[in-house]
Amino acid sequence: MSRYKVAVLFGGMSTEHQVSLQSAAAVIDHIPHDKYEVMCIGITEEGQWLHYVGGIDRIRDGSWHQQETCRTASIHVDRSQPGILLLGDDGQYSHVHVDCVFPVLHGKNGEDGTVQGLLQLSGIPYVGCDTASSAVSMDKVFAQDLVKSAGIATTEYFYVTKSTYDEKKMDAKIQESFGYPIFVKPSSSGSSVGITKVYDAVSLDRAVQHAFIYDGKVICEKEVKGIEVGCAVYGNDQLATGVIGEIEPSRDFLDYDDKYLLGEIKQHVPARISPALLDAVRQRGMEVYRVLGCRGMARVDFFITPDGKILFNEINTMPGFTASSRYPAMIAAAGMSYSELIDRLIELARE
Repeated sequence: MSRYKVAVLFGGMSTEHQVSLQSAAAVIDHIPHDKYEVMCIGITEEGQWLHYVGGIDRIRDGSWHQQETCRTASIHVDRSQPGILLLGDDGQYSHVHVDCVFPVLHGKNGEDGTVQGLLQLSGIPYVGCDTASSAVSMDKVFAQDLVKSAGIATTEYFYVTKSTYDEKKMDAKIQESFGYPIFVKPSSSGSSVGITKVYDAVSLDRAVQHAFIYDGKVICEKEVKGIEVGCAVYGNDQLATGVIGEIEPSRDFLDYDDKYLLGEIKQHVPARISPALLDAVRQRGMEVYRVLGCRGMARVDFFITPDGKILFNEINTMPGFTASSRYPAMIAAAGMSYSELIDRLIELARE
């Protein structure tokens, strides 16, 4: 029996480029190779698409694109011949058929619907959410607005854009709405990139300007006292979840370095909450997943307040697949191995 050919996309023009490399290396390492033939397509930080043939160590350390055998690659959007186009030494393109694409891309230009739209045009089945749900879920403001409109409790928030931002007016709105401390975040960013905890008006403008580096829209959220939990959801029409997990930070809040460079996250799976709350979070996670039109997979994050309220925080439609990532850990706790998870996600893409 011939193996399905799966193209794994990694890298990308995103602040989360390095996270993608680690996730993709793990996926390539654990995919059931007796069932799937892997084709590696890397995207450099400058946006060059390259077919890479080599070991995963070079993906992990970021030197993969220096391989002399790398060839320019692109998605073939002609639905009569879905697949990958490779540029040869003679300047001619050759076509390689693929059965599925696994876009292990985090952040902008990868997780936000851009690549998903390209793949939908091509007609190639792909792992994860479609164009619309990827775009909506990536934008924290849009996601919060939709979830809130569905009657699901969220954190307290408002947003500003570069064109509407006024430091004094924003400070006044914070004081009027919920007071300090607050979190200032780029609306479309992940892995805690660009986030600042602001304790007073003095440091507000610096935090907002920092967030504007990553996005033209900035969300301002009230600090929530409580614990942060996550729900790993997968499925299309029929949904399933992993075991609810909890993050125990080593300090006030976790930034990018804490999550990916310093390994400062301690996870508890299952979360240290009552069985009733565990089930409530699970149900709420699937509800958010459906509200946002997700398919394939997503990790839905919540806060649980001291009085037991469940507040939607954010959703990740392409959660990390690194060795320390929460999503695979929560799925594993429910009895599904990493390799089985990858297999199931590819099956869902081909439904």
